[in-house]
Amino acid sequence: MSGVDIVLAGARGHGRWHLENIRRLQDKGVVRLAGICELTPLTARELPEGLGTPEQSADFGALLDSTGARIAVLCTPIQTHTDLALEAARRRVHLLLEKPPAPSCAEFRRMAEGVAEAGIACQIGFQSLGSQAVPAIRRMIAEGAIGRLAGIGGAGAWARAESYYRRAPWAGRRRLNGVDVIDGALTNPLAHAVATALALGGTTRAEHVTHVETELLRANDIESDDTSCVRVATAQGHPVTVAATLCAEQPAEPYVVVHGSSGRITFWYKQDRVLLQRAGHGPEESEYGRTDLLENLVRHLTDGDDLLVAPEETGAFMKVVEAVRLAPDPAPLPAGAWHLLPDEQRRVVPGVDGLVAAAADTLALYSELGAPWALPHGLRKEVST
Repeated sequence: MSGVDIVLAGARGHGRWHLENIRRLQDKGVVRLAGICELTPLTARELPEGLGTPEQSADFGALLDSTGARIAVLCTPIQTHTDLALEAARRRVHLLLEKPPAPSCAEFRRMAEGVAEAGIACQIGFQSLGSQAVPAIRRMIAEGAIGRLAGIGGAGAWARAESYYRRAPWAGRRRLNGVDVIDGALTNPLAHAVATALALGGTTRAEHVTHVETELLRANDIESDDTSCVRVATAQGHPVTVAATLCAEQPAEPYVVVHGSSGRITFWYKQDRVLLQRAGHGPEESEYGRTDLLENLVRHLTDGDDLLVAPEETGAFMKVVEAVRLAPDPAPLPAGAWHLLPDEQRRVVPGVDGLVAAAADTLALYSELGAPWALPHGLRKEVST
């Protein structure tokens, strides 16, 4: 069997997506799954058909040694990312590191410096940034298709049952046993909305972010935010506002909207679908292909292709994570601001879907949109960077 040998750390939960993707690439001869690192070994039923019988171990370092794997895919709890990445780096094993790459800027720098010192390739798992729509939208902006860039908004209205926060000890936590986790709506489930909104305007590196405002709230009985928004001031001169909730009335596809002086571009990033609306033209809708990030990493190693999402290209996103980390703990919504859907066992915030869309459309925060439960300005956290 041909292909680059891979070890997957974290094969349950979202790791199941990586298992299926590895199987797809293994069928193409691009990779071979050599090992799985899990605290409890996967059963034969949990392994997708066609993956063979990879070696399994709870000891990540030992598994890398015994398999001789060239690449490790890390899909483990957020607070473990840096230590495991450095474990791989010490063995000169290249990495696909799931988002968010770290729970703090300090941990991110420790990871990035260790990876750079080891001379290994590291791809951060923002799959949306593998979409061919991203460079296409950047070209539209650069060519003036929508006039002067005025700002970028992001909207994510999703739903998660109360059981979502019981799936793992770190779920919905800001800290666990004194260690940062920062598992909030904007930093984990809807992190792609933040990273994509930043990237479309060229705000990718840490130094591109000058100021961050946060409004963090929660309807669920958790530590982290489930309904939140941020506004980022950028070195490029345009604001980026992203609003998210996991308590939507009607869950919808998340999107990013680029506002210009004479038009707008809407990008449904999970669907690679783009709508261009501009003065003097009818609406133009396009669909784009997507480059898989693991396949891109392999091509980087074998053919010299450029990495699509190197660590330094996620520095701006990490500045937002840091602002969320430093913000006051999310404020609980008043009891009358949400209700439980008994059939789905999830909490819903009436009117939040419209507020999320309005924030992306106007680049305003919840409190500025008049949400009755939103934080007054004096309780918002503003971080200059």
